[in-house]
Amino acid sequence: MFIYLNALFVGLLIISNILGVKLFSIGEFILPAAVIVYVVTFLITDVIGEVYGKEAAKKTVQAGFFTQIIVLFFVFIAIELPAAPVFGLQAEFETILGGSFRVMIASLLSYVASQHLDVSLFHRLKMKHGEKKLWLRNNASTMTSQLVDTTLFITVAFWGIVPTNVLIGMIATQYVFKLMIALIDTPIVYLLVKVARKSAHVQDEAAAIRHS
Repeated sequence: MFIYLNALFVGLLIISNILGVKLFSIGEFILPAAVIVYVVTFLITDVIGEVYGKEAAKKTVQAGFFTQIIVLFFVFIAIELPAAPVFGLQAEFETILGGSFRVMIASLLSYVASQHLDVSLFHRLKMKHGEKKLWLRNNASTMTSQLVDTTLFITVAFWGIVPTNVLIGMIATQYVFKLMIALIDTPIVYLLVKVARKSAHVQDEAAAIRHS
């Protein structure tokens, strides 16, 4: 289960960097498309931290960081490669992935600050409450870290691209949206923790049988 959670975490992280180029609107509210997937990564690190411990969660965060660096490198190479004559979409390709490049930089900065804050706060609360009040550490760590993440990400990714009043509105709107997701995903966290613990227990029993 641990490897699947890590794969899902990194996959969603990379997809969010690409989706972040697009802005969509709900009524008068403007949001980057990345918001629909990026917030889920915090759910995953909370599950990993709860079942496998703080060090496992930190390693997942570190893996995500280095993966983003590698993706940035290959995106840059892909943009700079000379386009074939039959490829008539170079401008569109550069627009999407070039914009994604700035989004990835913004994502890296906000990622480092917010994910480490999330893991640290989550485990500080776990040390205080033990196995109890998973809902509290899940929501408190996510809500706090998402404020840092949203402010840094929106500012770096869209400063100079959209008017300041729109920028502030995007920060406020995205944060409220993330708070709603954090509250909604609590039952999912409990379910994933239950499944992960059961999987870990089965693996421990299998390992004990092999060594007996």
